[in-house]
Amino acid sequence: MTKTKISPPSAIFLIFVLASLAAWASAQSQTQPKVATRESPPTLVLLNQHQSPVITVHSPGAADNKYGFEDGRVVKIANTYHLITTEMFTEPFSIKTRIGYWTSPDRIHWTRVSTLFVSSGDQTGKDPRASLWGPMPVWNEKTGRWELFYVGYRSQPQTEPQWLLGYEGRIWRAVSEAPGPSGIGGPYKDVGVILEPGPLSDPWEGLQGTDSFFPYQVGDAWYGMYGTAHTEKHPVTAWQVGLASAPELAGPWKRVSQLNPLPIEPIFAENPIVTRLDDGTYMAVYDTTTDDHAIGYAWSADGIHWPRGKSLIVQPKGPGRWAQELTTPLGLIPEGNNTFTIFYTGRMKPVPIYSESIGFVTVKLK
Repeated sequence: MTKTKISPPSAIFLIFVLASLAAWASAQSQTQPKVATRESPPTLVLLNQHQSPVITVHSPGAADNKYGFEDGRVVKIANTYHLITTEMFTEPFSIKTRIGYWTSPDRIHWTRVSTLFVSSGDQTGKDPRASLWGPMPVWNEKTGRWELFYVGYRSQPQTEPQWLLGYEGRIWRAVSEAPGPSGIGGPYKDVGVILEPGPLSDPWEGLQGTDSFFPYQVGDAWYGMYGTAHTEKHPVTAWQVGLASAPELAGPWKRVSQLNPLPIEPIFAENPIVTRLDDGTYMAVYDTTTDDHAIGYAWSADGIHWPRGKSLIVQPKGPGRWAQELTTPLGLIPEGNNTFTIFYTGRMKPVPIYSESIGFVTVKLK
């Protein structure tokens, strides 16, 4: 083979190209965020338990709320906490619901601001918005607006062996009409259904349809955890969760069937909410049945592959155990130094009527 000699102009050009590439690589290393990779899943540790509920059916603003609160999400903007939750305010119990918006300056004192949506309470099986649940506010950085994802169910009176009080759940997407972070309180305008039962459902999905949905960003794509149960037979043996993905928060959303259902919990995981941690990894908190006074949490290195979760008792034995049973954590709220606030809903100890209240704990990531 004949060796070709590089002429001086070509050599200078090559040197210039290599120097340019080196400068670009150096600039990229300085501008791109450095992400630490954990060698093992972190653990949540209980630091402090607020020993009484902070919102109950007896709180100011809840006078007409007969059965209390369940699911939803709390986010912190500047120094204000914002709660969007399901209110089981009247009959039929757990069917006639509304989505309420509350705020607090200190986690303890809360003000009810507005009602965002109200279900019809219809039990003919004809209305896909007979019962509304699981409101999840999500910030869309691209559009500069809050979006709200929530579940709409059909409903019929209870019959055996099917569980028809809430079935064929669909995920509705609504967009705040007020731009900017302060627009979290809405008003929200419905823009359509983004996930529903039908021919595209996976075999592990049941009559309940889609019972929860929480979207979160991974790189330039979006992923969403969604849940379901085979409520066409009673007793129900499992509530499980899976993944959907989309190029934009608006969709189109498609099930990630090859990964579903996720191995987070084999029997019961409901209403997961995902948080991206400071090191770029992901943690989900969710309702679990491993203990009546615990929440579940799971960690993922990439936000896509999720191993088996763990549980954390947030109401240890003692005077602060005000709930007969915990229902749903309302997300991880970063408070600095690897500490987080977790609000949760819980069924009160026996009282004249069934009711659910909201409390909180402070936890640390180790």
